Amino acid sequence: MATATSSRVTLFEDIFEITSLNPEGKKFERVNRLAASGTTFECDLLLDYNCQIYNLYEGTKMTLVLASTLNLDGSPDDHTSYNPALAHKKEMTLADSYEYVMHGRVFDISYKTGGIVVIAISFGGLLCRLTGDQRHLSSILPDMRLYILVKKD
Repeated sequence: MATATSSRVTLFEDIFEITSLNPEGKKFERVNRLAASGTTFECDLLLDYNCQIYNLYEGTKMTLVLASTLNLDGSPDDHTSYNPALAHKKEMTLADSYEYVMHGRVFDISYKTGGIVVIAISFGGLLCRLTGDQRHLSSILPDMRLYILVKKD
């Protein structure tokens, strides 16, 4: 079930249906840009991802979560210590429930008419733009560090 804020960890969660891949043409060999629509909160998503390590296709549904930490108890992390190669040696994290995880920073939030907000996030050069009702995206703040977690449904 999709929730806007299901815990102290989750800032936003919804199921998205991918409507197109590379809507403006493929620009980089290892990167795809997907366009998707949220099924519960009706947000629009543009997301760059590494297509050499994770495959997504038009028509695919995926769960997308924005989280402030990977710690399941909600305790803050330093946003530098996650190492997937060592994950099996530590206790479980939120990342263990997802297939694709990136860490980034909110670099712009624009407020539009009718209560619409546009949030831009950079994941080391891979970009995300999430557009929707500000009531569902109010937990996401300027300059915030966060994780994006994805799994196919």
